[in-house]
Amino acid sequence: MGKIRVAIAGLGNCASSLVQGLHFYKDADPNKHVPGLMHVKMGPYHVSDVEVVGAFDVNEKKIGKDVGQAIWEPTNCTAKFCDDVPAKTGAMVVPGPISDGVAPHMKNSFFTYDETKTKPVNVADQLKEWKTDVLINFIPVGSELATKIYAQGCLDSRVAFANGIPTFIVSDPEGVWPKKFADAGIPCAGDDIKSQLGATILHRALVNLALDRGIAIEKTYQLNVGGNTDFENMKFEERLTTKRISKTSAVTSLLDKEVPTRIGPSDYVSFLKDRKICYLYLVGSNFGGCPLSIELKLNVEDSPNSAGVMIDVVRALKIARDRKLVGALSSVSSYFFKHPPKQIIDSTARQLVEDFIAGKIGN
Repeated sequence: MGKIRVAIAGLGNCASSLVQGLHFYKDADPNKHVPGLMHVKMGPYHVSDVEVVGAFDVNEKKIGKDVGQAIWEPTNCTAKFCDDVPAKTGAMVVPGPISDGVAPHMKNSFFTYDETKTKPVNVADQLKEWKTDVLINFIPVGSELATKIYAQGCLDSRVAFANGIPTFIVSDPEGVWPKKFADAGIPCAGDDIKSQLGATILHRALVNLALDRGIAIEKTYQLNVGGNTDFENMKFEERLTTKRISKTSAVTSLLDKEVPTRIGPSDYVSFLKDRKICYLYLVGSNFGGCPLSIELKLNVEDSPNSAGVMIDVVRALKIARDRKLVGALSSVSSYFFKHPPKQIIDSTARQLVEDFIAGKIGN
């Protein structure tokens, strides 16, 4: 079936983990259970069929370098788990549009390029030049305008769009963006990537378990701290409005009534680097109204936790392109993203994805 040509907007920690993973799992045996992968082979596509052909970034320390070199540049701080990434992959980093992609307090952290000296590329033209199949959006949370620039670039170049951040494109409540992708004849999936086993999927599992076992949930919270630039970027509430909505709705959509809830990034602790620590708390009542409470702590390397999920998303989008499916991929979005067009119980969403891969259902 050939390679899946992928471009990345935002060559940060998540992109670094994804690029490493493509080389780490390039020889994975599809006939075996491989730790870390949900699908060694998805339909006709092996992990090794995914090829990064270029990246957009605003960090002057990354621009002009090969992706194989740029993923190690500051401020990337995720774990290095693969020594096999070649320094010369042939995929280059080009200057992407800054727009609102860099918060004022992040100018120094991102080593933002000087727009008076460097001109950003035209997204659509660059995607065409790279012969891109799928664009992954990994730019900082809160980049509403910049995300729309990349989404429009995909529309203009007929490239599938995987939206890894909580700007509501695929789940646009007015349905404008999904219709644009459908009219353009290309698929999209999103919004806000759900980690393999992260805070959101764990919280959802806990809430669903309680409800299935007849527990009346009375209140819950999910507090997250980390030390990467994603957490630094979200120090100010205005940058994480949609993030809080995305993470909160992923959990509250399971409930049949409103309960006191607080969910979202809580603080930036620089020495944690790419470690993310999540504190979950749930209070309810069981038989006879007797009280029950759960306190849980999750400690995980943040960026690799989402990279494998995005590799599945990319392959799902290519399968959709092969089948000439267009617009928002409902099943794929519901399983792999926090804020899909429609929230579905994870076990059901998982089966829908398997049915999609097998060709039993459309998008």
